[in-house]
Amino acid sequence: MASPRTITIVALSVALGLFFVFMGTIKLTPRLSKDAYSEMKRAYKSYVRALPLLKKMGINSILLRKSIGALEVACGIVLTLVPGRPKDVANFCLLLLVLVVLFFHQLVGDPLKRYAHALVFGILLTCRLLIARKPEDRSSKKKPLPGKAEEQPSLYEKAPQGKVKVS
Repeated sequence: MASPRTITIVALSVALGLFFVFMGTIKLTPRLSKDAYSEMKRAYKSYVRALPLLKKMGINSILLRKSIGALEVACGIVLTLVPGRPKDVANFCLLLLVLVVLFFHQLVGDPLKRYAHALVFGILLTCRLLIARKPEDRSSKKKPLPGKAEEQPSLYEKAPQGKVKVS
């Protein structure tokens, strides 16, 4: 049976992966929701206007939106389907992306309700990464084999025997 830690990591990975695939797809195409796609286009135009350095680097709102959307889709797929260390790399990339998006929202002065989802999913990504990177519990792995190693005496056996003076 899978450990609770494994179940938690898998559940968070699948849920977060699907969420970021969905959000990235909305940034890339109007097929899922024309209104959300239009809103994303408007938001990314305001981000580029608020950060003139992007224009100087030759990054327009379309390139920024499509780059972030493609990265979200790619990392979401990895987080959902690919086993092992690539999940942690995708998790870290998405966490950095969430921080960038939060920076953009703060830059343009958006109200909390516009970026609350980014905060929540950033916290979930952080939790998933911390749980995944936590070392396994060593006590369950290092049980001595019967007859192969000396058994350790219990704390009761180690304690000195005799009367205890209580005042």
